[in-house]
Amino acid sequence: MGTTSTPSGPAVADLLEGIGETVRALRKKKKLTLAELADATGLSPAIISQLERGRANPSFTTLAQLAHGLDIPVGKLLPSYHENKSPVVRRNERRDLRRSTPEGMGHAVYELLVPDLNGSLEGLWVVTDPGHDTSATPFTHGGEEFGLIISGRLEVCIDGELFALGTGDSIRFDSTKPHWFRNSSDEQCVAVWVNTPPTW
Repeated sequence: MGTTSTPSGPAVADLLEGIGETVRALRKKKKLTLAELADATGLSPAIISQLERGRANPSFTTLAQLAHGLDIPVGKLLPSYHENKSPVVRRNERRDLRRSTPEGMGHAVYELLVPDLNGSLEGLWVVTDPGHDTSATPFTHGGEEFGLIISGRLEVCIDGELFALGTGDSIRFDSTKPHWFRNSSDEQCVAVWVNTPPTW
C-alpha cells in the first residue's frame, strides 16, 4: 500500500503530522477532493486521509506519488529545507534525504549536493546497495536527468529500454518518460544525479 504503521516517538509523530498538514494544505489550495487527488496519484482516498491526519508513515514511493499528483517537488513535502546562503556544500554537511527505502526495493542513500531546492537544478549523491530495484514503481516527472556512475554498476530503464552502466559511464534522458533503476550487481553503486527542475 506504500505506507507502514506509524512508529512511536514524539519527533516522528511531529514529522508525520507536519507532512500531513502540508499535503492537506496543498490539496485544498489546488481545490482537489480526496478522491481527485487519489485519481491523480494512484493512492486510495483512505491512505491519503490517514496521511493528512499524521496516522501513517509514508514510504518514499508514496511521497513521490503525492508530489507528482500535486505537481510539486518531493522536497516540498519535507521539513527543514530552508535557503542556504552559501553556494558551497561540504561533504560532511550534505542533507540526507533518505536512508531507507520501501520493503523489497533494497537500501539506498540520497544526499543533496546543492545548498537548497530553490534553484533550477538539483544534484544528488546516490549510493545503492546490491538488490536496490525501483522497477515496480517507475518514475515520471517533468524535466531532464543526468547521471554519472562514480563506482559500481547500475541498470537504468527508460521507456522500456534497458541501459547497463559501469564506472565512468553517464546518461541523460527525458524525465517525462517512465524510468527506473536497479543495482543487480554484487557491489555497491555510487553515482551523481542531476535533475532539472528539482524533483525532491
